Amino acid sequence: MAVYTNLGAEDLSALIAHYDVGTLQSAKGIAEGVSNSNWLIETSKARYILTMYERRIETSDLPFFLGLLDHLAAANCPVPRTIHDREGAAYRMIGDKAVALIEFLPGVSPDQPSAEQARSVGAALAEMHLAAQNFPLQRVNALGPESWTDVLEECGADALAGIDPALPATIGTAREVATNWPAGLPETIIHSDLFPDNVLMLDGHVTGMIDFYFACTGAAAYDLAVTHAAWCFTSDGSQLRPEISAALIAGYESHRPLQPAERAALPLLAQGACLRFISSRAADWLEMQDDALVCRKNPIEFVKRLSQYSEMGSRAFQ
Repeated sequence: MAVYTNLGAEDLSALIAHYDVGTLQSAKGIAEGVSNSNWLIETSKARYILTMYERRIETSDLPFFLGLLDHLAAANCPVPRTIHDREGAAYRMIGDKAVALIEFLPGVSPDQPSAEQARSVGAALAEMHLAAQNFPLQRVNALGPESWTDVLEECGADALAGIDPALPATIGTAREVATNWPAGLPETIIHSDLFPDNVLMLDGHVTGMIDFYFACTGAAAYDLAVTHAAWCFTSDGSQLRPEISAALIAGYESHRPLQPAERAALPLLAQGACLRFISSRAADWLEMQDDALVCRKNPIEFVKRLSQYSEMGSRAFQ
């Protein structure tokens, strides 16, 4: 989440008037994240999240993203519902940009997840994968293995070295991992970005999984690997936290046991997860607008994770 576009009070009030949610009381920009502009909206009835789609998201994909939220919410997964306007539309246009109003869910995102929290998010992820199997829409993963090398090469070795000297070497690693990428693993709709700041929790339990705007059709085990890379290390990526890893996987398998092929693929899938974030974060770092209200995210944190996955192999998932 972030703020790239400024909307004035009159614009926001006029927009909210199209929804049966009461009158606008306040709106606060949210700085975290890098892809969309977001505001915390408070009306005379409740709180909501307003999202304006800025980068990496095509308007033609919004029926998939917003329909998925409604599908999962109807299946009792802890995800926010889309608030439809008075005409029943899930999103509206402001100029050439789409906006959507989303249910606000209670909870706090963990900074340093506990084993209890990791087990809870693993279970919620598995439940989401099962519930999404009968979602009728599909979406190709635009940030899949074939994209990692392209993005890093487009950044350029010199520019990558300007961020950190360790980054240029990831170009070759991305090519190698993509070449060896496993095929034939069980698929569903995956979140593919389930960082702790995209999970809300109360008393160790998941109250909300949010920010589904990278969701796509993909291997369920890859989504678990993404979540593992996001949750199971110290904040700087320098150390694996084995107790968090074990709890996350146990929570997942409490609802959806991994097949032998999925478990065997986890080390390579996790390396791919790291390369996905190394490439996107490097590109974001180089493209970031100076005046955007955005928190830059350092790709080197995932270079450290990548190195550990490469060295540890299956031991990282015991």
